[in-house]
Amino acid sequence: MRKVGLGDSINGSILARTIFTLDNDVLLTAGTVLTSRVIKKLLDYGITEVYIEDEMSQGIAVPETIKEEILTMVKSQVKAMMTLPEIKTSVDVNKVTELIEKLLTEILKSDDVIINLSDIRSIDDYTFSHSVNVSIFSLITGITLDFSRESLKDLGIGSLLHDVGKVMIDKKLLDKPSVLTLSEYEEVKRHTFYGYDILRNSPGIGPMAHSIALYHHERVDGSGYPYSLKGRDIPLAARITAVADVYDALTTTRSYRKGMHPSHVIDYMYSLSDKHFDSRILKAFFQHIANYPIGTGVILNTGEKGIISEYNHVMPNRPVVRILFDAKGNKLSRYIERDLSRKPECRIVDVWDF
Repeated sequence: MRKVGLGDSINGSILARTIFTLDNDVLLTAGTVLTSRVIKKLLDYGITEVYIEDEMSQGIAVPETIKEEILTMVKSQVKAMMTLPEIKTSVDVNKVTELIEKLLTEILKSDDVIINLSDIRSIDDYTFSHSVNVSIFSLITGITLDFSRESLKDLGIGSLLHDVGKVMIDKKLLDKPSVLTLSEYEEVKRHTFYGYDILRNSPGIGPMAHSIALYHHERVDGSGYPYSLKGRDIPLAARITAVADVYDALTTTRSYRKGMHPSHVIDYMYSLSDKHFDSRILKAFFQHIANYPIGTGVILNTGEKGIISEYNHVMPNRPVVRILFDAKGNKLSRYIERDLSRKPECRIVDVWDF
């Protein structure tokens, strides 16, 4: 199994995972042959990537941190909640708590959670998928930092609703593909105040969630907004959500740009350690992120090309690579599984789409 971008090159491939809509309906079932008509249907729906089964990736399984059915159900309910008229004034704390409990229960089932970015989403559903992903990332980080169960629930609620204030912003402005004018940017920035007001007026939602909505765009060097707070003046939960928010945004393909590869995002965010992001939180966060997710195409320093077939929890930069092409670009008649932890002379130098 591997994740690929939609295009003519995968015509005739077999879909490896069932794809759901955010209305919790089945769009396509696993085993469907990806014909030109089916590929067009997916693209029309705003989906740009799918998991396929093929000869090169045979036997490779991409683990799910949270079962696809549960993830889709949560996103469906978040979409329903966020599109209610009353969302502009208050949020139903019971409904949100129920969703966070479901996510938390799933995450805690695993002793060693590694996120492989298995999420397949429609571009049009970005807002709802992003909110859920940020909440999952924040919860995993909170667990790593030894948050209590009660604090985890508050963190989950706040991170799930970190962008709730955007319901008060014109959607055309939020989706604008070109650079915002200064006045437009100032309006978008006001979503932090709007979100704070909505959550503060929601009975049962506590101060941690309020602070996440207000401060998740603050940066530890004081370069963020709305108050240019620095370091530990920014609440811990907001610093956690800031990391999760930026990571998910940068790795996601939008209508106007392709998402960055996780390994590139990790390097970029570490370069901003103790500038934009709290270094302790980055370390806790990236303990659970696969920089080279299973199914990723990679190029080795030898010139060979292959696909990640197994993650290495101890040495994340040294996974098992299934070698498919030799240094001259010739496809091997039989692939080779190479454990980079046992081959110190070999290393990954880049990623590739195949």
